[in-house]
Amino acid sequence: MDARDQNEAPEPAERTVQAREHGERGGVPALVKVGIVFTMLGGAIALLWFSTSAEDAFVYSKLVHEVTKDPKQFKGRELRVEGDLKQGSILFQESPCEWRFTLKSEGQEMPVRFPQCVVPDTFKDGMGIKVTVQGKLTDTGHFAATQVIPRCPSKYEMQQALERGEQMPHAPKIEPLAPSGLSAQPGNRT
Repeated sequence: MDARDQNEAPEPAERTVQAREHGERGGVPALVKVGIVFTMLGGAIALLWFSTSAEDAFVYSKLVHEVTKDPKQFKGRELRVEGDLKQGSILFQESPCEWRFTLKSEGQEMPVRFPQCVVPDTFKDGMGIKVTVQGKLTDTGHFAATQVIPRCPSKYEMQQALERGEQMPHAPKIEPLAPSGLSAQPGNRT
C-alpha cells in the first residue's frame, strides 16, 4: 500500500461497517424524528382549528315554536329548525330560483325561503310531512334556508294513515277502471 491509499476515505459500505463496529449510528436521531412528528401533528391541528369556525361545529336544533317564541336569541345563528309543512304554502319562483313555504308547530308558523332551484323529491304539498331546514333567521322574520330535508313518514305512520283512509306519499295514483277494463292513465289506448 502506498501513502495515497492510506489517506483516502473508506468506501461507503466500509464506513457503515466501521460505524457499527464503533457503536455509531447514522441518520437522524430518534428524538429529532419524534419532534418532527409532533410538530407536524400540531400544525395539522392548528390548521383545522383556524380553518373552521366553531359555528360550523355547533348547530342548534329547535322546533318552530321554540324559535318563534324568542327570535332575537337565534337571529344570525346557524340553526336547524323542524316543523310540519303547512298545507298549500309551497310557492316556487323561477327567476331567481326560490322556494317559499311555511313550517308550523304548536300553533306557531315560520316563513321559509330556500334560494335553490331543486328540492328533494319527497318535498311535496298535501303529504302532511315534517320538514327540517338548516340556515339562519333573518332580520325580516323569515328563515333563510341552505338545506331542506323532508322527513318521510315511517312504516308505522304510513300504516296508521292507510287505516284512516289517507293516500300514501309517493304511491302511484290509481285511476278508476275504464269501461274496457284498462286504467285510464295517459298512454293507454282502448
